Amino acid sequence: MQRMTKQRQAVLDELERVRDFRSAQQVYEDLVGQGQRVGLATVYRNLQTLAEDGRLDVLRSAEGESLYRSCGNSDHHHHLVCRNCGHAEEISLDQFEPWVSTVAAEHHFTEVEHSIELFGLCRPCTEDLANASH
Repeated sequence: MQRMTKQRQAVLDELERVRDFRSAQQVYEDLVGQGQRVGLATVYRNLQTLAEDGRLDVLRSAEGESLYRSCGNSDHHHHLVCRNCGHAEEISLDQFEPWVSTVAAEHHFTEVEHSIELFGLCRPCTEDLANASH
């Protein structure tokens, strides 16, 4: 685990504040908007370090962009993510875990890891979209 610099702590604090998946650009804009003196490259480096240290969840958006979130749950879990605003809900897929083990065993794989993120629109974004089309 790497030492916690002032800028790394600011990045972590921001992700703990917003609680949704955010891109490096969004984190950077939030920090600059709060008066933090930080560069975009520094934000990228710190996000990567925090993710490698297990302090952040990271996933790829449909567009291939890395999104980060501070997650209080250290147990294995999955996410349902709004592709519009980034709001995320942790979800349990208990019935999925045995299937993963079975498929791995059938194909003689060991030490299998997986991550599942489901993308859709949260209720507020769905309502905003419906209101905009009327």
